[in-house]
Amino acid sequence: MPAPGFSKVKNSAKKRLYGPRKCLACGYLKAEQDALLAMMARWNFADVPALFATAADMDRPVGEILAEEPGHGHGQDSFLPRAVVRSGLTEKELNTFMAAWKHLGLPRQNWAALTPTSETWTLIDLLTELDLERVAMEGRGK
Repeated sequence: MPAPGFSKVKNSAKKRLYGPRKCLACGYLKAEQDALLAMMARWNFADVPALFATAADMDRPVGEILAEEPGHGHGQDSFLPRAVVRSGLTEKELNTFMAAWKHLGLPRQNWAALTPTSETWTLIDLLTELDLERVAMEGRGK
């Protein structure tokens, strides 16, 4: 059972998650950005524009960052907390994306699906909330 405030994602190939069809990666070094892009191409996500958050994005609303052109921030090492925010994918695509990501061997990260609420938050507020949620979920498992 999900914790309060969380909702379980099913595996529908038709139901799209909220927002534009995009992927926002935070806390990725350039080599990791390239690995993520290669994974996306290999697993049929080449049509999902990828953006890479930079330190300059910390105080911007998430929705504003997602409105940037594809490739935003690519090539700039990012030392933000690690997370990937996905939007506009189907539930099945979301699950496939997460499964494919595991094969990259990258450090642990937080995951988020864009919501009408989170798109108005600043990026740093969202990343902080994701860390708090992760700690809460880990605490429930003890």
